[in-house]
Amino acid sequence: MLEMRRVDRLMKEEDAFALLEKGEYGILATVDREGWPYGTPVNYVVADKHIYFHGTASGGSKYDNIMRDGRVCFTVVGKTEVTPEKFGTLFESVIAFGEASLVSDEEERLAVFREFLKKYSSEFLTEGEKYIKAMGPKAMIVKIAIKSLTGKQKQRS
Repeated sequence: MLEMRRVDRLMKEEDAFALLEKGEYGILATVDREGWPYGTPVNYVVADKHIYFHGTASGGSKYDNIMRDGRVCFTVVGKTEVTPEKFGTLFESVIAFGEASLVSDEEERLAVFREFLKKYSSEFLTEGEKYIKAMGPKAMIVKIAIKSLTGKQKQRS
């Protein structure tokens, strides 16, 4: 991976992982069959230092791109604040590079769906369990094995 130009803004690895874990959504970047980048916003969870997202098992651009080439980039932006008087922006962000693959193990798949329930629907766990069962194999889980993770921030000075 490329070296970060502004190393003075580099986050500690544990802070980068914390931002990754608490983010609400991320942008998944894949490469399409013609070599063009394809970025998609997705909800996600982090478990065991892997990123997971879900989608329909019927396919689509994300699925097709990952099946052809599992190399992905995943970006999360945390808090931001425009500082007009300084012609800039305060921010925090994380970029992960990794290999994406479908989760085929049913136990892992169900565990990840439960992580989604905890993160996004914690007040509806019982209903969520029913929803997971109803979706069955129509829903897929994709796992990103993180190869590198970089966090960057610009805070008030």
